[in-house]
Amino acid sequence: MKTQPSPGAPLLFAFLLLAAAAAFAWPAAAETRYVCPPCASSCDTMTFTAPGVCPACGMTLVEVSAAAATPAADPAVKKVAILVFNGVEIVDSMGPYEMFGAAGCDVYTVAATKDPVTSAMGLTVVPKYSFAEAPQPDVLVVPGGGVYGAAHSEPTLAYVRGVTARATHTMSVCNGAFILAAAGLLDGLSATTTYHNIPKLASQYPNIKVVEDQRYVDNGKIITTAGLSAGMDGAFHVIGKLFGIGYAQSVALSEEYDWKPDAGFARAALADHQIPQIKLDDWGKWDMVRTEGDTRHWDLVVKGTTNLAATELVSHVEEALASGKWTKVSASSPSPGSHTSTWRFTGTDGKPWKATLKLENLAGEGRPCTAALAIARAG
Repeated sequence: MKTQPSPGAPLLFAFLLLAAAAAFAWPAAAETRYVCPPCASSCDTMTFTAPGVCPACGMTLVEVSAAAATPAADPAVKKVAILVFNGVEIVDSMGPYEMFGAAGCDVYTVAATKDPVTSAMGLTVVPKYSFAEAPQPDVLVVPGGGVYGAAHSEPTLAYVRGVTARATHTMSVCNGAFILAAAGLLDGLSATTTYHNIPKLASQYPNIKVVEDQRYVDNGKIITTAGLSAGMDGAFHVIGKLFGIGYAQSVALSEEYDWKPDAGFARAALADHQIPQIKLDDWGKWDMVRTEGDTRHWDLVVKGTTNLAATELVSHVEEALASGKWTKVSASSPSPGSHTSTWRFTGTDGKPWKATLKLENLAGEGRPCTAALAIARAG
């Protein structure tokens, strides 16, 4: 007689098969995790389940395996980001780059993209990082140059705002101050810029107290410097804030740079800015013989030829001085072919000034002559 299997046997057999399959099944794929590249910040310990940008430092997230292959940054090394853009001034950007690099900082360039940018004088610069992938710096340097595009670029302004919020210091150089101003970072602060842009900064941003007699202006977190080489003085000032004044002095010596933080040199404060614009080239061809002075006096001498008669040249030059609200006190012709006049005016500093204009060798059209102007504070 054939024995029939019990009704529960198939169910028991199926259960045993499933158990065996489970015992030998491949493990489920692990979920991909993302982290911030090592940057010596607290966000180094954070993990994320999707790619994107680190909300703490702004760096692009990478997979855990990629981050493990990247050595962690030394937290003692200060990071300095140099903003670059088309039209950036070379000395504004590379001067501070050199000084911070000599101080042992990790210095790098950053731009909206990693596409090459062309400086104001034609030098090609390839940014090391784009905004999206750049590490959070301790110091951000915002140079000047052709700043119109950068000052009207919302991605650039957003980057500058975001980095400044987390940085120890942000420093502008020259008319890079207009980028900080456009980002709203100078409202209510004192600031300076390159000498011929000082009136423009004051009129365009009335909430900024514009300073013309300082090489750099320190508001604590935000520092602005005057033009061009002043960026190197500003860099040494920041180095002193980060590492101590003695260290900044030693770095300046190693760079053979005559850094005098208390020297008080400010281009915008020099007395030649009291002289009205005189377009001599409209009346002939002229060469500069001498232009020198300080904050209280200035001597200017030019030599050239003119197509104007002597009386016409004298008239044009004196009309230009009068347009600056100068008042003529006296005039004389001490010898044939010469003319001397004295003037008084109120300077932009509100103080009384005096001036003497001398035109010599006024022999007529096409003949060489000399023009000399000397101004000095009257009190």
